[in-house]
Amino acid sequence: MVGQDVKDVKDEIIYLRSAGVDLGKRFLVACARTPSAKRPGSWSLETEQFGTTQAELRRLLAWLVERQVEVVVMEATSDYWRAVYYLLQPQLNLMLVNPSHLKGIRGRKTDPNDAAFLARAGASGMVMGSFVPPQDIRELRDLTRRRTEIARAAGQEVQRLEKELEDTGFKLSAVLSNVVGASGRAILEALIAGERDPERLADLTVGRARARIPDLIGALDGNFTAHHAFMVRHYLDTIDHLNSVVITFDERVATLLADLARDLDLLDTIPGIGRLAAEIVIAETGGDMAQFATAHNLASWVGVCPGQNESAGVSRSGKTRHGNANLKRLLGVAAMAAIRNKDSYLAVFFRRIAARRGGKRALVAVMHKLVIAIWHVLHDHVPYRELGADYFTKRDPQRAIRRMIKEANSLGLTVRFDPIEAV
Repeated sequence: MVGQDVKDVKDEIIYLRSAGVDLGKRFLVACARTPSAKRPGSWSLETEQFGTTQAELRRLLAWLVERQVEVVVMEATSDYWRAVYYLLQPQLNLMLVNPSHLKGIRGRKTDPNDAAFLARAGASGMVMGSFVPPQDIRELRDLTRRRTEIARAAGQEVQRLEKELEDTGFKLSAVLSNVVGASGRAILEALIAGERDPERLADLTVGRARARIPDLIGALDGNFTAHHAFMVRHYLDTIDHLNSVVITFDERVATLLADLARDLDLLDTIPGIGRLAAEIVIAETGGDMAQFATAHNLASWVGVCPGQNESAGVSRSGKTRHGNANLKRLLGVAAMAAIRNKDSYLAVFFRRIAARRGGKRALVAVMHKLVIAIWHVLHDHVPYRELGADYFTKRDPQRAIRRMIKEANSLGLTVRFDPIEAV
């Protein structure tokens, strides 16, 4: 145990008794910052090392309670914070902070110094706690994130299957958009069974794929050996297994979200947000917008709002924050799906921004719009309202008129606009 008195700097003190916890895999270091009984106006720093087992964490809790700390600050280090947070949070005012928001003094980095730095930061209110959802939402997050990983793994197996078919000389993926769909699966099963006649294989197709039979006959001209049959069987079995696991996760997620069916239906009204995406939105945000004061707070948390980079009165381009990577990835896919409808508000908005700032920035701007819509839908419990492709024209008709006049003049024409008389 280490104790010392330090003279306080002239900063505003919000908490008289604070503590900082520096986490590690095998042990952690806690520092309690309390008023000094010997020297008024000074603070005493008391440091103690603890293990990371549950018994040691309970000893840490008793140590903090004994010192009557009002706030405890610790960094979100890897996944080591989880066990500590779950044990301390119900009984203490615990703040989990982003490590990038706190930088200690270079050249003096030790575990006790880091813990003392966290304690000082917490006492002065320099840090802001991260959003940690309740247990049921954390469990839902685990399920949706793992489901995404499994679905991605299934997609990777399909890509490996396509590479194996390239080794045979077959160009099946060049004709069929989905080689493991109904037509592709029928052809592959026949190949594994020993069929090699391209015409018979092509005749196994169903639905719209039958219109591509002439192309398939040429694409199925190759050398499919017993080795290829073994590998294709392996890939198909792996894909089937992963897809069955995804179905199991779907059922589990649906059970946990049974009470939030109304919110899922409302999110489904947002362009680009389907049922699967709505489940991920609920899992990542918790579904309760009380955690985010405004829609822009949610956008900042997700990481789809512009960063700030101002110095000496000059504003420079600022990058977006990392934010919630899982939700940001989902919003990127949703934004690309939303702008496919050319007659929608989001598609027109995308084209307006892309003309000035480029496609990538315009896509992030659409993602920002989607986050704003998500916040309002979940906060106000109302469906998404489509503004329409003519929203910007109706909002500022004079601007639209000036643009049309300018375009006409560039073609050597003149135009005149007369109002339509009411019938």
